Amino acid sequence: MEYKYEALDQEGKPQAGTVNAATEEAAITILQRRGLTLTVFSTNQKKDVFSSLHNITIFGGVSGRSIVILSRQLATLFEAQVSPLRIFQLLSQQADTSYLRQTLVSVSDDLQAGSSISQALGKHPKVFSDFYVNMVRAGEETGKLSQTFIFLADHIDRSYEITSKVRNALIYPAFIIVTFIAVMLLMITVIIPKIATILTSEGGTLPIYTQIVLNLSGFFVDYGIFLLIALIIAGYFLFRYAQTPQGRWSISRLQITLPYIGSLYQKLYLSRIADNLHVMLSSGISTLRALEITASIIQNAVYEDILQAAVEGVKGGAPLHDILSRYPKEIPTIMVQMLQIGNETGETANILDRLAKFYNREVSAAVDTLVALIEPAMIVVLAIGVGFLLASILLPIYNTTSQL
Repeated sequence: MEYKYEALDQEGKPQAGTVNAATEEAAITILQRRGLTLTVFSTNQKKDVFSSLHNITIFGGVSGRSIVILSRQLATLFEAQVSPLRIFQLLSQQADTSYLRQTLVSVSDDLQAGSSISQALGKHPKVFSDFYVNMVRAGEETGKLSQTFIFLADHIDRSYEITSKVRNALIYPAFIIVTFIAVMLLMITVIIPKIATILTSEGGTLPIYTQIVLNLSGFFVDYGIFLLIALIIAGYFLFRYAQTPQGRWSISRLQITLPYIGSLYQKLYLSRIADNLHVMLSSGISTLRALEITASIIQNAVYEDILQAAVEGVKGGAPLHDILSRYPKEIPTIMVQMLQIGNETGETANILDRLAKFYNREVSAAVDTLVALIEPAMIVVLAIGVGFLLASILLPIYNTTSQL
């Protein structure tokens, strides 16, 4: 198979070309033996449709996968002791989206003007989060930038993978439900009114379930447009309400209290909290600052409030586990106990790493179970709905024809 590459030689000069090898690992090994440091590496074949969709972004943003690749490239180049300005100039030429290219060009300009890397990245919060910028700042202070970018790439990759798995698991049932509703509305508003003429023309007494279906059909035909307008207006006001602090908090609370789905989201947020804190504490960022950053990126108002309370408590000298123990519904006892052990042994970062891996496994298991249950549950619901609708129409017709 043929692979395309761009790299830097031992003198820091850029090179580009193709290499033939049986596998990707073999191709990389060949190039490394030539003394090259890879900056861009990809197969020279047409991309699969699904791999292309994997990197799609909306409204000119940057995908999580692009940030992972960028971080790994940064780690490689810093390890090769290429200057920061040269690194960002090279990567800006190879960016896969115009938005990312413009961002990296701006970072290069700021570095040339004398800014630090963290200051330059901090001017682009849509691409580099507060978490990312603070991790880079810690790497600058400790002189371990290459290791920091590896940590960031691994962390973002884990977060991206687990979030994508949850999102993809919920897309399937949502699609089935929308399709089911669309088919039922089509039958009620288009097909049943035509059949209703046949049923009512016979003048006999219709079963109660048939009358219910016919009345429901008549309602949608006569008032369906008004119902649609009402739903649009309600959706607009719900959207506006969700933008308010109270609305955001209410939706966040609902998200983690729904049956089964709530438990799944709760584990997802606990995994995200533990992983973020572990990475930052391991990089030398203080507990107080790590909590502040995690609160700003957690994307759930309930857990954001808990972490803000933890910030205030830590400022007052209280141990983290004592503060979190006040929220037994949101923070499980096992997490509080593990943090207490970490505090007593001085191994809080390692404990958080274990907690993050534990909750990642829990989320993966819960998603797998959900996916396994969705298909049979949807089949049963669809069968009952369609069966009731057909029976309410076909049985009266059968009874009428059998009496002839």
